[in-house]
This record gives sequence, structure tokens and C-alpha cells, in this order.
Amino acid sequence: MDTKEFLAHLSRGQAVRAGSHLHQMMCELSNRAMRITSELNNSYHTEKEIREIFARLTDQNIDDSFRMFPPFYTDCGLNIKIGKNVFINSCCNFQDQGGVNIGDGTLIGHKVVLATLNHGLSPDDRGSLYPSPISIGRNVWIGSSVTILPGVSIGDNAIIGAGSVVTKDVDQNAIVGGVPAAVIRKL
Repeated sequence: MDTKEFLAHLSRGQAVRAGSHLHQMMCELSNRAMRITSELNNSYHTEKEIREIFARLTDQNIDDSFRMFPPFYTDCGLNIKIGKNVFINSCCNFQDQGGVNIGDGTLIGHKVVLATLNHGLSPDDRGSLYPSPISIGRNVWIGSSVTILPGVSIGDNAIIGAGSVVTKDVDQNAIVGGVPAAVIRKL
């Protein structure tokens, strides 16, 4: 199985069993991401250089409007899709094996975690991984230290309050906060 087929497997939400050939592939992609993010995180880079490194990490064209303050961490990189005018602040961690889609104009605060994988619940299946994508709409503002769990979709223009844990979908134009995140009000 090549990388494209592997990412398609994950995008379908199919399991990756511990110790399997797919699990080995997942580890190889994680090692690739660690090499690239180590380069990104361990010396100063201009905005252009950051975009070039991020383009290698994600294997896609990155718009000139993209901005990031390293350090940045990910376990794959190849399953991140970024729109235009996106800003990612420092110390974010994207577990993107399950897929992360970020819409135009989104602002992501310090120390945000996007988690797209769950482990099996049964002790016998605990090492297996179950992917589920995160989708972030356009013009979303995600505050510092937010965690977004697998399978969550966030609607356009939503605001996620700092420190929130988002466990379910967020409607467009909603302001949510808390643990677990709940609607505070609508815009």
C-alpha cells in the first residue's frame, strides 16, 4: 500500500491494528513528520521559509497568506489541508492521521491540540487506532489551549473559548466554551 492509499484508508475511518503493516506505515509517516518539524522548530525561519517547510510537511501548495509561529508538532502532516489567510500560533499539536481540514481565515491560538485518532476501548484492542477527521470552517477563531476531539466539525465564523475541550460539532456563528464545550451564545 502506498501513502495515498494509506491516507484514503484513514479517511474512510478504517482501523489501523496494532502491529500491522498499516501501523508500521503510520510510524514511518510519523518519523517523516518528526524530521521535518524538527527542522521547522529548531532554528529561526522567515515567513517564506516557514511556508516552504510546511508545504513539504503537508505535500501541498501553501498560500502566501499563511502564517505560523513555530514550534509546531504533528504525527503525519500529509493529512492536513489548509485554506488561505490561516494563522497558527506557537506550540500547536495536530494529530492529523485522521484528517484535518482548516478553512480560509481561521485563527488558531497557542497550544491548540487537534486529535483525530481514538484507541480501541477493549483492552484487547487498545493498541488499535480509529481515525475520524476534524473539519474547521471559514473564519473560525480557536482560543489558546483548546483541544478538539476526533470527528468534530466546527461551522463558519464560530469562536472556541480558550481552554475548551470540544467533544461535539459546533454550529456556525456559535461561541462555545468550557469542558466539555457548550454554546455560550450566537453571533
